[in-house]
Amino acid sequence: MMRTLADDLLAHGARNPDRVALSTPEGETTYAQLAAHIEEITRTLLAHGVGPETVCAVGVEHGTRAVAAMAAVLRCGAAFLTLDVRQPRERLTGFTRSAGARLLLTTSQLAPALDLGLPAVHLDRPGPTTAPVRPPSGADPRALAYVSHTSGSTGEPSAVLIEHRGLDGYVRDTARAFGLGPDTVALQSAPLGYDASLRDTFVPLLAGARLVVVDRARLLRPEEFVRTVREHRITALLSTTPSFLAHLAGQPGGDSLAGVGLVACSGESLRPFLAAGGRALVPGTLINQYGPTECTMTTTRYAVPAHVQDGDPVGTARPDTVVRVLDADLRQVPDGTVGEVHIGGAGVARGYGGRPARTAASFVPDPYGPPGTRLYRTGDLGHLTDGVLHYAGRTDRQVKIRGHRVDPAEVEGALLGHPEITGAVVTAHRDDRARVHLVAHVTGALTGTTDAELRRHLARSLPPHLMPRRFARLDTLPTNRAGKADRRLLAATPAGGTA
Repeated sequence: MMRTLADDLLAHGARNPDRVALSTPEGETTYAQLAAHIEEITRTLLAHGVGPETVCAVGVEHGTRAVAAMAAVLRCGAAFLTLDVRQPRERLTGFTRSAGARLLLTTSQLAPALDLGLPAVHLDRPGPTTAPVRPPSGADPRALAYVSHTSGSTGEPSAVLIEHRGLDGYVRDTARAFGLGPDTVALQSAPLGYDASLRDTFVPLLAGARLVVVDRARLLRPEEFVRTVREHRITALLSTTPSFLAHLAGQPGGDSLAGVGLVACSGESLRPFLAAGGRALVPGTLINQYGPTECTMTTTRYAVPAHVQDGDPVGTARPDTVVRVLDADLRQVPDGTVGEVHIGGAGVARGYGGRPARTAASFVPDPYGPPGTRLYRTGDLGHLTDGVLHYAGRTDRQVKIRGHRVDPAEVEGALLGHPEITGAVVTAHRDDRARVHLVAHVTGALTGTTDAELRRHLARSLPPHLMPRRFARLDTLPTNRAGKADRRLLAATPAGGTA
């Protein structure tokens, strides 16, 4: 059995009862108060028979109640599925079904809208429990800890099953690697329902820091985001995306992140942002994180230097993980040669809930590891050079144009080198003769800049087959709920049109 993250939060409550754990729109919660909430919900869950392999859906707004509910589930040795309560009920029902959820943890106010066909426990009215029940002394490392969802090539979400050893090891290592402590003030950036929200939540709290949770609307507009960072004196951002950093770069003054000592970025290639000179926006440490949902959020980290080098390095593997770059026959490629990135180690998920065929295709035996070990096939391209992984695009984003293999990310990086362009996404389209061509969706003060001038700029660094056929000028680039550029929406937009 292993110690859980909930045990550490309870220990903080005993050692530092008056230290503020959370600042939310409802007020501040101390570590002692958080511990009391965790204990209360733990008793309620145990009375409902919650234990190992029980999946509890957590359907509440982010705040003290959500944190206590997730921690209590972990303390029971069980697993949680966090829900973004703003999403359509039909979608949430699909999530709970694919995750195998047996209980819904919510509030009496939200319950009517979250009628997901599950027995519900109202956390604001837990009700009396039966005779006192003792929580288990830790959790089975191989028991299920949480379920997250990710889309496959069809776009249909699949339930990713992460075990306690994966979550626990990741959170503890990240708190150490980032050097967080009681003086840290971290902002909850990622919404519940995305695995990045678990990093935002548990890493600071494990370190005894203060976690700031604000209304979601304040995080979606750059000017409000900057105001939030300044008002709360935020020192750490653990889950930003390059797309959002590019939005911040457009704010007046150029000091949007003044006082923030750590910015950890993930979810997209950082190369286009850096190519546009974005490193100067981050006065403190900038960490480029890489890792899929199927491998417990982050596998590699890279501290981006003040003077950016070429390429897109995403760093070295964290403890208890392994990164292999292999060819189509699962043979290791030479140092510096591009292949598909495969990940192994304690953070690798069990697989996809209820999808044995997809699990078998994506999680394969490790031909270079001990018997029984597995690798996750990421679908990402990269190369290892002196132990550092460099990201080289997606196998499913690359397209062939006039016989040339093209990665749109290369074009995006070149576009962002133009002084007037603040954002760029390049998508592939087909014309009426089924010929593939590129469309560049760009933002910035481009009223006086012609397409010909943009092509001349690109021609300085790109060959002809990488030249976009059209440039679609947008006020802003659309983003999805995770804050990433919505490439799927732009790809579905008529070539040259607006989204």
